[in-house]
Amino acid sequence: MKTTMILLSFLLFAFSTNPFLSAAQDAVLDSSGERLQTGVDYYILPAVSGSGGGLTLGPNSNGTNCPLDVVQEQSYGSNGLPLTFTSVNPNEEVVNLVTDQNIKFSAATICVQSTVWKLAPSDVLEGRFVTTGGVEGNPGRATLSNWFRIEKYDDDYKLVFCPSVCGVNEGCRVLCGDLGIFVDNRVRRLALSEQPLKVTFKKA
Repeated sequence: MKTTMILLSFLLFAFSTNPFLSAAQDAVLDSSGERLQTGVDYYILPAVSGSGGGLTLGPNSNGTNCPLDVVQEQSYGSNGLPLTFTSVNPNEEVVNLVTDQNIKFSAATICVQSTVWKLAPSDVLEGRFVTTGGVEGNPGRATLSNWFRIEKYDDDYKLVFCPSVCGVNEGCRVLCGDLGIFVDNRVRRLALSEQPLKVTFKKA
């Protein structure tokens, strides 16, 4: 009996400390049940049928062409544009839950800015919206608005702005929040919202 208890304790310890098992539990899964890979193209799609299509680039709320904002396709059948994820840890090959990530569209635009996501206020609308022109990498105070994370939301996921790349002891105060859809003249903009957009990820 004592030998059995020792063996069970060892197995439990091995399970809880095994980095491969831990990574498998913490990894974000795509719609096929595979772990999301950094640097690989995916579509971000709504998990609920009939709630719009995938995420893409669209006109900004300020009435200018650039930078382009992150918006949602009107049609549920539209995938939007592919995106890649880059972890705050450059050695990570898997996208993990509650880990700071840069999100970038794999697309060429007419704007000279990058297609890396960042959170910014609008000059016209109330709230903070996801736009482009962010900086990839270089985690810290200067890039605070460029980092997002993925969290579980029921059986699916949600996108969250709550970067940890700069702490309070470094003079940073972060306004954390979920990302949801703000409808502006039929344009479905991604923004901080009390109602998160439930999403899934499809390999492009």
